[in-house]
Amino acid sequence: MNLEPWIILEGEQLRARYDGLKERYKDRDLVPFARREDMDDVACWEKGQGESVIIIHDFASPGYEQKGMYKDFWDWFRAAVEDMVKFE
Repeated sequence: MNLEPWIILEGEQLRARYDGLKERYKDRDLVPFARREDMDDVACWEKGQGESVIIIHDFASPGYEQKGMYKDFWDWFRAAVEDMVKFE
């Protein structure tokens, strides 16, 4: 299921993004689940952050990568649906 411009990560894409985030942001324990196709934003969960969804601007310098945060998955999902409507 995709919410263009958001793409749900799975399989090799998920593994590659997880490994890349782990390498680029060594001080964070990020688990990605979606990426935005029109920019380098990645929606992640982070160990110790509860149900919050963290938006990481991938490839930014460490310390400048966090672009935003949602209270939980459903807040992120609502925003992703709004992004989809705007994107079309």
